[in-house]
Parts: sequence; structure tokens; C-alpha cells
Amino acid sequence: MSSISASALQNLDESSRKDIMQFIEAEQSKSKVQMSIHNFTDMCFKKCNANRPITNGNLSSSEEQCLTNCLNRFLDTNIKVVQALQGQQ
Repeated sequence: MSSISASALQNLDESSRKDIMQFIEAEQSKSKVQMSIHNFTDMCFKKCNANRPITNGNLSSSEEQCLTNCLNRFLDTNIKVVQALQGQQ
């Protein structure tokens, strides 16, 4: 990710500076969510496919169920965290 120099930001009007800062914050948030999803997917895949060689592009029914359960736990947890944070505001 490229950085914006302080002097470049100072040359902008207040509205543009605010828009750019909001855009950067939104992109950083998206990046954090994507990284979290990537890490979670990797963890679930390793958990559900431990010590099994990948022989084709299909999941067994037990692997599919494990991944589904793992994903559901992740989503449920995230929903609870968001609800708790919204309750604090």
C-alpha cells in the first residue's frame, strides 16, 4: 500500500482531506477483514483436513461438514462481537 505524504494532504482542502482519510480507513478495515478471513479459512482447512493428502478437488462429506461447522462458529462469534460492540455505543 502506498503512503500519502503529509505535505500532499496539507495541499488539499479540508473536505478532500477528510474524504481521503475516510477512504484510507475503510480500505484498511477491508484489508483487516480479508486477512482475518484468510487466516480463519487456513485454520479451518488445516483442522478439517489434518494429515490427509489432497487427491482431488472434492471434499469428503466429513470434511465438508467440519468446514461448515467451523465457518458457522466463526460467523456466530463475529455476530456476537459486533452486537456487543454496538451495545456499547
